[in-house]
Amino acid sequence: MNQFVTEILEQPESLAATLDYYLSDAGRRKLIAIRDLIRSRDLKRIIFTGMGSSYFTSYAASCLFNSFGIDSCAVNTNELLYYHFSLISKETLVVCVSQSGESVEIVKLLEKLPGGISCIGITNEEGSSLAGKATESLLSRAGLEKMTSTKTYTSMLLVKYILGWYLADQWNEEKVSQVKETIKGTREIIGRYMESISSELNFLGAIDFIQFIGRGPSYATALQSELMFKEAAKIPASGTMGGEFRHGPMEMIKPGFKSMLFVAEGSTYSQSVKMASDISRYHGKVLMVTDKDPNLHDANIRVITTRRSDEFQFGIQSIIPAQLMVNELGLANGYTPGNFTHGGKVTKAE
Repeated sequence: MNQFVTEILEQPESLAATLDYYLSDAGRRKLIAIRDLIRSRDLKRIIFTGMGSSYFTSYAASCLFNSFGIDSCAVNTNELLYYHFSLISKETLVVCVSQSGESVEIVKLLEKLPGGISCIGITNEEGSSLAGKATESLLSRAGLEKMTSTKTYTSMLLVKYILGWYLADQWNEEKVSQVKETIKGTREIIGRYMESISSELNFLGAIDFIQFIGRGPSYATALQSELMFKEAAKIPASGTMGGEFRHGPMEMIKPGFKSMLFVAEGSTYSQSVKMASDISRYHGKVLMVTDKDPNLHDANIRVITTRRSDEFQFGIQSIIPAQLMVNELGLANGYTPGNFTHGGKVTKAE
């Protein structure tokens, strides 16, 4: 078993460890400190920022926060440094996200922030620059990760959701129970597809390009899938918002077109199911990951179902099939899945 698979398999345990931490006194104190910081400084807006996976989870978190009426946005850290820095004011809470806490852009942003700006860090590394320099920090408990992000992606997504639920007064026994069910679902889908993901790849056929599509928080899943395919399997891919895909990219569809749709029951479920049908109608293939089986009978559509959850927790489960596909494809193409050849786990150059 290679290291990439090992880290995929560790996700249920890393999620459980992260949940347990925020149910502990230490974790609760962290959440209370951030709530009190927002109230005491009368902060009006939250800017999430990160690079790669950390940016993608920030987009999903912003969807959650805005659904509660908590004004937020997600901005790529490099873009924030050079083009959107004026968004930051003393009424802004800057949430810097970095798995390592050492990404070059995050370190530069921390150095550039003026005094008096409120900044919290979300990271997997307690001794990192980010954890040390932020006003407050939140930790994931994913443990050491050496390869392309898998368990840090899902664990840090959970950390941001817990913060959002807490600030919206929805972090309660019911929500904790839902998260535990999501963790069970993650374990189930790993067990179900660990040995059989090759059948989904056989359905798609040879892949020289694949399109990932998601709406709302599932857009983060599409972007993370794109990144993994390019980084860990060395295969060209694109992650696109479902609504944007109709504004031009649909013209790519023809026989041989391969796609993967992430379809959660929620605000845009029907639009996503219709998109799958339209891709099939133009002779493209669709691998649909969903928590509500659309009961489609179409030779060009294959459905992977996850345990029922909400639109946000769906992202924790729905990334698993893409992770397992990356491993299979990397091995088939002669690569060590998740290994870095032109860069490293921590990006040190802009």
